Amino acid sequence: MNDLYLNESIILLGLEGTTKEDVLSAMATNLEEKGLVKETFKDAVIAREKEYATGLPTLGVSVAIPHTDSIHVNKKTISVAVLKEPVEFGVMGDPDETTPVKLVFMLAMDKEDSQLSLLQNLMQIFQDEKTLQLLASEKDKTKIIDLLANKLNFTLEGGGQ
Repeated sequence: MNDLYLNESIILLGLEGTTKEDVLSAMATNLEEKGLVKETFKDAVIAREKEYATGLPTLGVSVAIPHTDSIHVNKKTISVAVLKEPVEFGVMGDPDETTPVKLVFMLAMDKEDSQLSLLQNLMQIFQDEKTLQLLASEKDKTKIIDLLANKLNFTLEGGGQ
C-alpha cells in the first residue's frame, strides 16, 4: 500500500452537506484543486455513487467509501471527511436502504489492483468500532493521518500540509 498521498489538506473535519452529492462534490473539488484528480473525477464519482452505493452501516459510526475508475486519477490518494452532521448514503449492495454516514473515505486509486488492496485494509478499520469512534471525534488531522498510516500500512507521501 506504499506511496499513497495523504496530508492534512485532504482531511476535511466538520464538513457540512445536506446530501451525499454535496459531500462528494466538496471532497472531489478539494482533490482536484490539489491536482490529485482530473476534472472528470467529480462527475464520475457522483455518477458511480448513484449506480453503486458505497454506504456501510458499520458499528457505531456509518461510513462511505466513494470511488471511481482510475482514468480520472492523477495520483493515488485517499481523502477523509468527518461530517458535521450525518448524511444519508445508499447502503452498499442494497440501494433501497440508506445509512446515516459520519465518515467518508474517498478513494482515488491510479490502478485497479491498488484499490482492491486498500479496500481490504479499510474493511479492517470498519470492523473496529473503537477506531471508527476515534476517527469521528478526532480534531487533530495529524493524528488521523498517523492512525490511517499505521492501520493501512502505507508510507506517507505529501508531508503535513
